Amino acid sequence: MLVLEKNSMTEEIEALVELHGKDRSALMPILQAIQRDHKYISDFAQQEVARLLDIHPVEVFSVISFYSFLHCVPQGKNIVRLCRTIVCDISGKDEVEKAIKRELKINIGETTKDKKITLEYTNCLGMCDQGPAMMVNDKIFTKLTPEKAVKILKEI
Repeated sequence: MLVLEKNSMTEEIEALVELHGKDRSALMPILQAIQRDHKYISDFAQQEVARLLDIHPVEVFSVISFYSFLHCVPQGKNIVRLCRTIVCDISGKDEVEKAIKRELKINIGETTKDKKITLEYTNCLGMCDQGPAMMVNDKIFTKLTPEKAVKILKEI
C-alpha cells in the first residue's frame, strides 16, 4: 500500500513539474501546491521534488524550513495564524492568545488532537490599525477580543 501512495505522489509531483517547469524558479510554486493539497510536504515529496528538478534535497528542505507557511509535518485542516507584531501586542494580543490556547487546548505550533486546527504565529497580517488580528485559512479577523476569537474558533 505504501508503494501505491508513493507512486501517486510521484505522479502528482511529475504533473506539477510539467505545469511549472524544471528550473529552480518552479520550486516555490510546486512546494506551495503540495502544501495546499496535503497540508505539509513529506520527506518523500521533498526527495521527489529534488530528483525531478535535479537539485539537492537539502535545497528543498532549506526552502521549506525558511518559509513559515511551508511545513514538514502534517498540519490541521484549518490553520489559525495569530499576528505577533508589537502593535497587536499593545492592542491586547496576549489575552486573545490565552483564550485561543485555552479553547483549543494547544500551544502555538501545535495541532489539535482531531487534526482540525493548527495554531501558528505570523509576523504581520497588514492590519496594524485593526489589531489584534488573526487569519483563519485565508480569512482575516481584526479587532479581536478573547470572546470574539473563541466565537470564531467555535464556528470552524
